[in-house]
Amino acid sequence: MSQHIVTAFDADLKALDDMVLTMGRAVIRQHQSGSELLASRDQLLAGRIIDSDRSIDDLQLAIEEKAIQTIARRQPMAVDLRTVIATLKIATDLERIGDLVKNNAKRMLASRSQPQLPPGAASLELMNTRVGEQLARTLQSLERRDDALAQEVWRRDVEIDTLQTALFRELLTYMMEDSRNIGHCTHLLFCARNLERMGDHATNIVEQVHYIVTGQNMPIDRPKGDASNLPEGGS
Repeated sequence: MSQHIVTAFDADLKALDDMVLTMGRAVIRQHQSGSELLASRDQLLAGRIIDSDRSIDDLQLAIEEKAIQTIARRQPMAVDLRTVIATLKIATDLERIGDLVKNNAKRMLASRSQPQLPPGAASLELMNTRVGEQLARTLQSLERRDDALAQEVWRRDVEIDTLQTALFRELLTYMMEDSRNIGHCTHLLFCARNLERMGDHATNIVEQVHYIVTGQNMPIDRPKGDASNLPEGGS
């Protein structure tokens, strides 16, 4: 392979890496805006979060197109092929995190008629903070190709599962005590479910980081908390 081709191939891989990191930073900014929304329930902020999801979708499409072009032109092998395929999967997980942030923004809009935050909101904010920390570590592990940090994120996902289970039980208690809490607590239940899924997508991403670095898959069974009897869905 000529030096010109090698240089062009390296440029393609660098471009892919830059694109997925740009997408990751956009998702983190979107989540940070979502964190502000949990406290403010500001209609304009919710609208901006919902609108910003389109730019994240566009980034995913651009990454897919670039990855396909790279495979077709360069026919990568070994670690280069792992990197391209993993980048495609990472972009998909980032796009889904963006969707979940958007869905939570819609939930906050639907509950903004209540004059004050419903019971359980403080616990949801704690869970949201933990998810934000996981997302930040995930992007760091990807940028640095840090397998040790990737494995730390993978192990700590159980903390988010545990928080979701505790919040589910807390909200269920509020709903049983006062039926007027049912509507707003239901929105929070779906928000919590969406946050738990964001954590799952973060662990998917660090599994791909581990694969890029080592060429091996993480164990099939990741650590999980008690997620029994929890509601599905959230869009």
